[in-house]
Amino acid sequence: MAKQKNNTPATADDAVLTQFAPLIYVAWADGTLTKDEAARIRRHVSKGGHAEDVVARVLKRWLNPEAPPTPSDLNALLERIRRTPRDRTPVAPADRGQGQPRVIEALHEVENALGVGGVDTLSMLLGRGQTGPRPAASFDPDRMRAYIEGARAPIRERVFKILHRPIFNIHRVQTTSLYREQVLACVRELAREGLGGIAFPSEYGGAADIAGSIFAFETLAFHDMSVLVKFGVHFGLFGGSVYQLGTRGHHEKYLRGIITLDLPGCFAMTESAHGSNVRDIETTAVYDPTSREFVIHTPHEGARKDYIGNAALHGRIATVFAQLEVGGESHGVHAFLVPIRDEDGQPMPGVRLEDCGEKVGLHGVDNGRIHFDNVRVPRENLLNRFADVTEAGEYVSSIPSASRRFFTMLGTLVAGRISVAAASNIAARTGLAIAIRHAATRRQFGIDDGPELPLLSYISMQRALLPRLAATYALDAALYDLILRYADAAGGDVREIESLAAGLKAYASRHAMDTLQAAREACGGAGYMMQNRIGGIREDVDVFTTFEGANAVLLQLVAKSLITGLREQFGEMRVWRLVRYVTARATSAMAEKNPIATRRTDPEHLRDADFHDAALRFRENHLLSTLARRLKARIDRGATPVEAMNECQDHSISLAQAHVERIIHEHFRKRVDACADESLKRVLERLRALFALERLEADRAWFLEAGYFEPAKAKAIRSEVNTLCGELEGDALALVDAFGIPPRFTEGQLVAAVQ
Repeated sequence: MAKQKNNTPATADDAVLTQFAPLIYVAWADGTLTKDEAARIRRHVSKGGHAEDVVARVLKRWLNPEAPPTPSDLNALLERIRRTPRDRTPVAPADRGQGQPRVIEALHEVENALGVGGVDTLSMLLGRGQTGPRPAASFDPDRMRAYIEGARAPIRERVFKILHRPIFNIHRVQTTSLYREQVLACVRELAREGLGGIAFPSEYGGAADIAGSIFAFETLAFHDMSVLVKFGVHFGLFGGSVYQLGTRGHHEKYLRGIITLDLPGCFAMTESAHGSNVRDIETTAVYDPTSREFVIHTPHEGARKDYIGNAALHGRIATVFAQLEVGGESHGVHAFLVPIRDEDGQPMPGVRLEDCGEKVGLHGVDNGRIHFDNVRVPRENLLNRFADVTEAGEYVSSIPSASRRFFTMLGTLVAGRISVAAASNIAARTGLAIAIRHAATRRQFGIDDGPELPLLSYISMQRALLPRLAATYALDAALYDLILRYADAAGGDVREIESLAAGLKAYASRHAMDTLQAAREACGGAGYMMQNRIGGIREDVDVFTTFEGANAVLLQLVAKSLITGLREQFGEMRVWRLVRYVTARATSAMAEKNPIATRRTDPEHLRDADFHDAALRFRENHLLSTLARRLKARIDRGATPVEAMNECQDHSISLAQAHVERIIHEHFRKRVDACADESLKRVLERLRALFALERLEADRAWFLEAGYFEPAKAKAIRSEVNTLCGELEGDALALVDAFGIPPRFTEGQLVAAVQ
């Protein structure tokens, strides 16, 4: 009789339910279950060891979206799971390689589809939270650091050694004035060590190493942003303008004093009424042939130079951008060297200086305003690399086009945008290092009376931090390549470099702000404390989104560079050329949108770099084609190019962002492919896939509208992002350790508590 009883349907149902209880419980984790999800689970469930009809009967009863289990049913199911002896656990939590393989696979899929992956779900269900040490990383962080640092390693170590000196301990500053003086002292120390002159020619005391100068600059971002910005304003903007826009006479007279910081300077471009619109600034520079001088003048308050770093206290000379007038004729914006203080620190005659006052961040930088009241400077103070004025008052230039001359002049200052982009990504590194270490050790919320789990075990925390970690690695690869390319005089098309610098600056500074905010929230109340550093860095980096070009403006410059090749077609009567161009792109796009490609949801496809490249390129090409069509239609109706671009501004910004993300992915893929260390390559490939998939997921509405994805694929991408986050959890600490940030820069010892 006993044997007969064991074969009753009820007993068989009970055995099947015991085996699949964890899977069923997780399936209802969010209280809902769709028909597609239920069907997916059934397809992956093992039928071995039980009658097929029994499995079907149990799963139909428990995985019916139209008749969900009651709360009491789920509680009873959870108790069943917990009563299962540890040696009889259907799917062992300590090793998901044990138990029924297909059940394990299904459990993985359900977890990720419902957004509950990452935590060891069965450990939670059984009240067996992690209590021992975390498993070792899958790679050596030191080898990873050596690989990603590349040529930066020597300069990075050199700067770190200098930053460990006592003079750089600028924590617990009580006043803004004292903070500013300490920042100045730090920059002087850096100048004594020769860091400010790395980019300048050796004949003036420099090292003629452009890439090294940017590597040194970005390393300062690990320490204190006020030191970084003051250093950049003097050596990068002021010194760079003298070197790049001046000629040998200027170099002989000024560069040595700039390199040693004996001649502190500032860069006076922005005006109160004209920020990004440099072409229409209103400060004037009128040539007086009688005295052979330029008269620099601020015609009204809106034309004052504003937010100028080093102007409030320490700057003695400024590169001033002004509208040049010669013989009553305007020649556009040019740059002039104008003394603003004497050696005793007093304003020069005709110069009025004001302090901008307290800012949100960068309290150690003395931003000020400059007014000029008919200030006279010698003719030689015109930075005349691209244009000059003879003693007799004749304007001469090797570049006949005023527009081309203007953009050529600004193009020489592209290093500033590259430097800001690199420093932004360093800020993101620092925030992630602090937040991920906190999330890996801070524990909250166990199951019932079970041990608490590390924050990083939760998919929501992984989602907040790990895709941003992947983006930081991806951006680093793109920025590193850009720096080397910029430093190489034969690095290719200058316009392409300028466009990429603008796009990466906009992308990296926004990424830094978003990452620092996520890092601050990940640290909870601790993230709001000054000693945590994240809040202070976030306040300092905030302005990176607007200086060296406001991000929205820079993205439009990127979009304009992408449609430059179509401008002739816009102006021609033969519209068929544009139609043919657009049709060719559309045909290529339709070839990609075949049913197999749009519906494939298997992990091998979803993680395929070729799929990511194709999707990112499709989006960019589609946006470029449609933008071209929209612009052409408006111009045909009589709109000017400016009016047409303004009407399509949102479209152009979307195009620029798509272009930048495609470029970033390509550079990251190149870095991954070049890695010879398999342990490093494996984790880098996961980061690459996570970056790409999370970006596709973030814009999945667009891909769905364009027909490039079907809903099932969009959902599968979301699930695969969760899976990748779970796979990277165990390596997250090692990945931030590979940044090589000295502990003192992430342990709250550098705090500018300004009052």
